[in-house]
Order: sequence, then structure tokens, then C-alpha cells
Amino acid sequence: MSCEGTITVLPATPDDAFAVAWVHVASWQVAYRGLMPEAFLAGLSVERREASWRQSLARPAARSATLAARAGETVIGFASVGPSRDEGAGPEAGELYAIYVEPACWGVGAGRLLMDRALERLRAEGFRAATLWVLEENARAIGFYAKAGWAPDGSRRTETMGGAELREIRLARDV
Repeated sequence: MSCEGTITVLPATPDDAFAVAWVHVASWQVAYRGLMPEAFLAGLSVERREASWRQSLARPAARSATLAARAGETVIGFASVGPSRDEGAGPEAGELYAIYVEPACWGVGAGRLLMDRALERLRAEGFRAATLWVLEENARAIGFYAKAGWAPDGSRRTETMGGAELREIRLARDV
């Protein structure tokens, strides 16, 4: 994986489905080590995620987008945004559903560039505020988000994944 060269961020297409799925799985397996069950992480499948991403990228939901960060022609990260999925969220509430960068490319600026473009996309779709959910114990991600202006809003939830209960906090910011 080469992270060298100019990083660009453009809308992802169905042709990017494998690369997005690969980044998704690789980043989960590194970022969530020690936070999620190892057996669950080891069992993640690029092929299953590719099928899901191909469908999502071919028919994006209204006011939603997936953006791909590329170093040269290689997809090294992605961000996905759209309307908030939180109960009671109004039409002006957006959500950063996901933002992941290939672990070998952490620290080269791809995540920050993806964040900037994701927020621009939310603004362009008419959202005035945004939220995201992050594992409560994921200090690295929380620090990344804090640098981009996100802050906890007091909301919490518990999700079950891989047989484990995972505590999440919600972060929010204006867009």
C-alpha cells in the first residue's frame, strides 16, 4: 500500500467497492484491536463488505454520500455521510456514519482531508449540525474528532457486536 503522492477526495463509485471494503476491514482490525472481540475482528470478510458497499455505492440514499480518499489511483480511505439515523433527529441533522483510513496511511493527512470534505458534503446537502457515534474507549478516534471540532453531547448507547456489549458516545458539531 502506497500512501505517497497527492491525496484527493472524490465521490466513491461502485468500482471502488472492493477497495472501500478492504480499507473498512483492515482499519477495523487495527483500530478496534482490544476494543472488540478478536475472533469477531478476525472473521471480518472483505468479500461480504464488498457486496454491501457495491450495492450502497450503486444506489446511495437521498442526501447521502461516500467519499474516497486516493493517493494516486489507490483508495486509502473513505467517509460516509447522510441524514442522522438517531430517533427524533430533524431534517437539518446529518451524521458522519463512517470515516476510515488504511492503517499504513494513518498520519499522512487523509483522515483530515476526508473529514473536511465530509463536512462540506453535509453542508451542501443542507444539514446544519452533525453527529457521529464512537466507541467510548476509542481514545485515538475521540482525539481525532476533537481536533476537528466534535464534542460529546451527553448521549450514550450500547450496541452488541461479536457477542460483546460496546459502549458508544455521541459527538456533535455544527457544519
